[in-house]
This record gives sequence, structure tokens and C-alpha cells, in this order.
Amino acid sequence: MKSTQVYYIGLILVAVIWGVNFGISRFAMEVFSPEIFVFLRFGLALPILFGILKWTEGSVKVEKRDLIKLAIIGFFGVTLLEILVMYSIKYTTLANASLLNVAPWPIFAALFASFFTKEVMTPRLVIGGLVALVGVVLIILGGEDGFDFSSQYMLGNMLALAISFIGALYNLSCMPLMAKYSPLRVSAWCILFGSIFLMPVTIGGWQEIQWNEFTIGVWGAIAYNVLLCTVAAFVIWNVSMNKVGAAKSNFYRYFVPASATVTGSFFFNEPILITQIIGGIVIIFGLAWIATERKQIPVQVSESIK
Repeated sequence: MKSTQVYYIGLILVAVIWGVNFGISRFAMEVFSPEIFVFLRFGLALPILFGILKWTEGSVKVEKRDLIKLAIIGFFGVTLLEILVMYSIKYTTLANASLLNVAPWPIFAALFASFFTKEVMTPRLVIGGLVALVGVVLIILGGEDGFDFSSQYMLGNMLALAISFIGALYNLSCMPLMAKYSPLRVSAWCILFGSIFLMPVTIGGWQEIQWNEFTIGVWGAIAYNVLLCTVAAFVIWNVSMNKVGAAKSNFYRYFVPASATVTGSFFFNEPILITQIIGGIVIIFGLAWIATERKQIPVQVSESIK
């Protein structure tokens, strides 16, 4: 456990960064369309990522045969995933989107992990994950807006569920490449291809930007998304996931709704209810139970997909 503590801390830190971003991004959305904002987030992060990569590793190259893999992963894990996030929020309630986006993601990752790595689904992982899942449900459904089963939200609900499925496969598909390249190199190339595929989506949106409405808050939101949510978070997450294992790591996404709830209270005076506080405590217990497993899960790439 001691040898992996720093990676568990990294996973928690990234989940908190992503959760806080729900509140911070609201400032930027007053000026940018979601498509433009997402493109700026990843596009501005690219020179930083490749600059760090060149500085730390001396090269940014990958083998030509891996470019197609990275392009496919970048398309699904960055371009398609981000577009689905935007439209799931548009076509369903925030509570529905949050629950269906966050809750099933680690479950899909645990179910499909064996196809990408030699990770083992242990009883402790299952129990801890289920306990943490209960905490997530308490936080999201314990708020002022509950889950709505109305047929008008069916499309958005399906898109949110697809986010969990595609996102889990995106995380898992990075694992074989990270056995060959550093997590930083994999992150940089996936974001590069994801940004390229995002570019056509932004056509027609640039002229709508109100440049004179840029405030310190908007610039701060951009900086937060580029430096923390993308550069720092992607690298830290992939490094930690590579050490801890994809199945375990993805359960730490359950800190995202907890930190998002706290951020909503801090920035927008949204109330935190007792049910949500209990949910946060339950998440901590569930993930602590997972993290204290003595026998570490071997994180190796399956021979069949090398």
C-alpha cells in the first residue's frame, strides 16, 4: 500500500480537479459555446504537453503503426466523449447526466479490464466499489433535483450512459500503449488527434464569441481547464492508472460528484443537504476499503493485444 499511496492521492486530486471544473466552466460558458471551449481547452494544452514531453524525454515520436491506434483512441476518448457530454447535458437533467455519466463508468472499466490487462476482480474491489456507488447515488439524488424517468429525457439519458461505456473503454485502451510509451506521450498524442477531430465541430462558432466580454474569471476558467483539467489531470491520471490498475483507478471518479457539489455550494450558493454529506462519507469509506487491499493487482498488458 505504501508504495502506491502517492498514486491513490493523484487519482483523488484529479477527481477533485474535474469536479471543481463543473462550477468553474460556467463562467466561460457565458462567452464561449461548449464546442469552442472544449477545443480551446485541448488545443491550448497541446504545445504545453508536447513541450514537456520533448524536454523530459528528448523525443515526441511514436511508431507509425501506433498512430492509427492513437487516432482511434483520440477520436473516441476526446472528440466523441466531449461531444456526448455536451449533448447529454442538453437533452436530460443535470442529475440524470451526472448519475449515468459517473456511476456506471468504473463498473464498465472493471467488467472489461480483463480484455486489456491481466487485472483481477477481487472481492474487496467489488465490495468497495458498490459501497462507493451508494455514496454517489446519495450525493446526486440527495440534492434538490432527483432522477427523472420521463420519456422526454430518454435520449439524454442514453447519451450519458454511452459516456460511461466509451470513457471506460478509452481508459482501458490506453493501458497497452502505456506499456510501450510513457503516460505523458500517450496523453499528448491522444489529445492531438482528439483536437484535430474537434476542429470541424467548431466551424461557424468563432464569430459568435464576444471578445469584449472577457473577464478575469473567463481567463481564469480557460487557464484552469488547460493547465489543471487537461495537462496536469490527464498526465497524473494516466500515470496513476498505469501503476494502480484501470479497474481500481476508475472507482476514484466517484470523488467527482462530491467535489462538484462542494464547488456548487461555494460559487453558486447551492445547498448541501445532509443526504449528500452522508454520501460523501460513504464514498470515502468505499474507496478506502479498495485502497487498503494488501495484495496488489498486477497491471500488465494482455499478450493477445500487444
